[in-house]
Amino acid sequence: MQHGTDTDRRGGGPLAVVAASVEVLGHPRADERLLTDGERERAARFRQEATRRDFVAAHILVRLCAARLIGATATEVTLAQSCPGCGKADHGKPYLPDHPGVHVSISHTKGVVAAAAGYREVGVDVELAERTGTHPDVLERVLTEGELRLVEKHTDPQRAFLRQWVRKEALIKIGRLTLDTMGAVDLSALPLAAVDGVPLRSRFEELHLLDWDDEKYQATAAVVSPDEPRAVDLAELADLVG
Repeated sequence: MQHGTDTDRRGGGPLAVVAASVEVLGHPRADERLLTDGERERAARFRQEATRRDFVAAHILVRLCAARLIGATATEVTLAQSCPGCGKADHGKPYLPDHPGVHVSISHTKGVVAAAAGYREVGVDVELAERTGTHPDVLERVLTEGELRLVEKHTDPQRAFLRQWVRKEALIKIGRLTLDTMGAVDLSALPLAAVDGVPLRSRFEELHLLDWDDEKYQATAAVVSPDEPRAVDLAELADLVG
């Protein structure tokens, strides 16, 4: 199969996918042989099988997402990671060494994974909608006063907090924030309401944000990029990758 170059295919915004780990691993092109030796070694070090599956699913999903973006097959997408702090390659920001013009991001939580791929910086995060609440110290560290007021008066404070949390985690992944500065950026002007299955679009400075709640997975997700992201589902990747 002949594929155009990454540059030839530029023009659309990033793609983002959220899916259950078990569904990703059941994808017709989900094969652990897609992973590098280093990824398989990292996966083998997880003590719990469920955590290992989440790791593997996320690393497969980002390949499927990137392959869909560039019109390639998942076997043509190699994933690497690099930590700018320590220089090690077994963690840190993911990238595609064979496709330097493509940016990728991954996230995984208990049983649910997310991935995004685009031609400019992109960050994705997904978290489960925990029902136990969040410790006040965490709220004060992560949220500004304006955000905290919005969360406190929301009909579902925990889901409202998660909305801001995943947004800020996504901003961290494109280098706009750090864990230590989450509480210094105010997103209180952005809408919080979202309907299951209907992504919520907003802007923060020059960035596009895409948020959604998925009741099927009981998860909250966010994607951020200078280009407008598009949410696709796993079935769409199955139809179009190959």
